[in-house]
Amino acid sequence: MSIKRYCVALLCTCLHIFFNPVWAETSAADTPLQVQQADPIQRFVKADFAERRAMLNQWPASIESLDQLVAYIDQNELYRDGAGQTYILKNDEKLYQYPDMQALSTWPADLSQVTLVNTLRKALSFGQAKVKLKSDEATQRLAAIDILENNLDELDPVWIRQLYLQEQNNKVKARLEQLKARMDLSSSDALVKLQAVNTLSASDRPDVLTVIEQELNQANLNPELEAALQAAKSSIKTRLQASEWAGHVFSGLSTASILLLAALGLAITYGLLGVINMAHGELIMIGAYTTYVVQSLFKTHLGQYVDWYLLIAIPAAFLVSALIGMLIERTVIRPLYGRQLETLLATFGVSLILMQLVRMIFGAQNVEVSNIAWLSGGISLTPSLMLPYNRIAIIIFTVAVLLLLVYLLNKTRFGLFVRAVTQNRQMARAVGIRSARIDMLAFGLGSGLAGLAGCALAQVGNVGPDLGQNYIIDAFLVVVVGGVGQVWGAVLAALGLGISGTVLEIGLGAVLAKIILLVLVILFIQKRPQGLFAIKGRFVE
Repeated sequence: MSIKRYCVALLCTCLHIFFNPVWAETSAADTPLQVQQADPIQRFVKADFAERRAMLNQWPASIESLDQLVAYIDQNELYRDGAGQTYILKNDEKLYQYPDMQALSTWPADLSQVTLVNTLRKALSFGQAKVKLKSDEATQRLAAIDILENNLDELDPVWIRQLYLQEQNNKVKARLEQLKARMDLSSSDALVKLQAVNTLSASDRPDVLTVIEQELNQANLNPELEAALQAAKSSIKTRLQASEWAGHVFSGLSTASILLLAALGLAITYGLLGVINMAHGELIMIGAYTTYVVQSLFKTHLGQYVDWYLLIAIPAAFLVSALIGMLIERTVIRPLYGRQLETLLATFGVSLILMQLVRMIFGAQNVEVSNIAWLSGGISLTPSLMLPYNRIAIIIFTVAVLLLLVYLLNKTRFGLFVRAVTQNRQMARAVGIRSARIDMLAFGLGSGLAGLAGCALAQVGNVGPDLGQNYIIDAFLVVVVGGVGQVWGAVLAALGLGISGTVLEIGLGAVLAKIILLVLVILFIQKRPQGLFAIKGRFVE
């Protein structure tokens, strides 16, 4: 009986220990020390050279912690004292104790910076690759393969083969297959080498083309292998050229978008009033400087929202340029209607005045409008083709402005009045349309569109007093080729001039390309003086 009770008591004790282990009962005082010992960055700082190398080769924590370590080291912020305690030195010259990040009033006397020698840098590259290969995101795994491709000599083919068999994403799987093929190029087995060349022939990467060309330069090549290498070289070159031309076309589209924004306002004012407004380029410049001022105000007063300044800069650029344009129309252009030479000279004088005013206010030097965070970077379609977000945004913005303008001109009462005055001013007056008021508002609309063009231009380059002069001639060419006052004609002309100008510059250079483009425009105007689309009406003043 006593033995049975003893066994039951022993069983209860074991169950109690199992469900309530004594090692889980730690005091509150011990917890911070354990957390600190578990922190990988602190462990790295305390470790010696061999331990650091081992940690970097096989990082024991998350990608985020490794990236944080790299950021601290690259920014020269990571420090330690003689006891191995970790500190972070920020740009404000304040020292913080890691990981609590509490600012210290007195600095340790034995403080030293934590840096990486070349051996550790190499270990770090492998460590980053190994950690990213475990990520659930395909982009992280692709970034890891980019790292591994620079260290082919130290890779294990068996390990790469295992990664290839385990991978589920087709894009990552293809990159791993090509990585394995690049390693097989150094094989002594001709069959393995031939298979590797056939695999690499499907690549679209410039570095693979370089590897293929290096193989072709070797002596005593097997004829079959040499033929495969030549075929692979030709195949990769074709893909790279296709990517290159796609990039040129995209660049031409973005240039065409900027030209269209600059020419839309000119198409309205020139088509409606018959005024050659030489100050149109300066209205573009005013829109760009308005964008700069709005950004500066955000940086000064709303620093945390600086990435959203563009939402205010777009309407501000339109309004400021529109108001200045209406002022020019009221004071300078209206007394000179019907006298084109005088209006040309007067608006040219206005352009000089505006440029000088800008130089007096902002200085003669260019000012920089920084790109907002969510428009930085781009979409990588191929290794040799990157589409920048800011250029994509300009194209989308141009399309949106174009659609709004078409709606305004074709579906609103104001648009009806503008079209009536454009086609027959006297008849429009006879039916009660106040043509003088329509002239002012239409000139303001065209000037506001010029301001939007300046806002877009500020996102792709520096802003200076001469900004508008670089686009005014091309804007006039777009209007003349497209047809005076014709929006869709301006669209087609901008696309043609933008893309053809970009393509010609690639093969002939900027100066010769501009000359040829001007000659082609002159020949076109001789054959079709009214442009692509002519204004329809009983008569046009």
